[in-house]
Amino acid sequence: MSAYQFTDNRYLLPTPAGAYYAVSADSDDKTRMFLLALLSQSSSRELNESTLLRTTHTKNNEEAMELLYRAQGLGWVQGEQRLREAPIGILEEALPAILGKLSSTRKAMLVDNQGLFLSAHGFSYELAEELSALSVDLSVMYQRHQRLLKNNMNIGTTAWALVNSHGDSQLGVWPLYIGNKQFNLVLAGLPQFNQPAFVDLVWILSKRYLVLPD
Repeated sequence: MSAYQFTDNRYLLPTPAGAYYAVSADSDDKTRMFLLALLSQSSSRELNESTLLRTTHTKNNEEAMELLYRAQGLGWVQGEQRLREAPIGILEEALPAILGKLSSTRKAMLVDNQGLFLSAHGFSYELAEELSALSVDLSVMYQRHQRLLKNNMNIGTTAWALVNSHGDSQLGVWPLYIGNKQFNLVLAGLPQFNQPAFVDLVWILSKRYLVLPD
């Protein structure tokens, strides 16, 4: 008999922290793939055995429940009382409103790994183009020094920031990994990730670009 039990009438969705974990690295561990699978759907999924087996890609119910229990304990997934729909609308039209909520200055932009910005909020076109190039340069620099930073110094984050004397970010670049694609989230001011808007950002990108195994 399983040591775990479902709570009735709950809909699974990653928390903002879970959404960040899902896209903050390009590894494919089971928990990260589980969170991304939830965010590749058109709406949150009701918590049941079928949903859990399909999204965790595990062999049996017990293994699936253990993965869910671990993710819940880390604060990466939650069971909401109401079904929640994915952000709607054309990606390029929906992104500006989402991006504007992620920065304390309401200045944010999303760049692909070729240096082309997909959307911007609060930045002029000319400044967005220059910051796009900067974000790609930082990504290349990280790749060049990855062994030192990740392996030797055990620094897990791949984000970069220009900070003031208090250590607060004035301009930051956060790589986001969606499947085999990388995007750079560029923010002026302090990041505001702990809110539904960040889940919406990962959700809308996952629905557009993520291809999961069957």
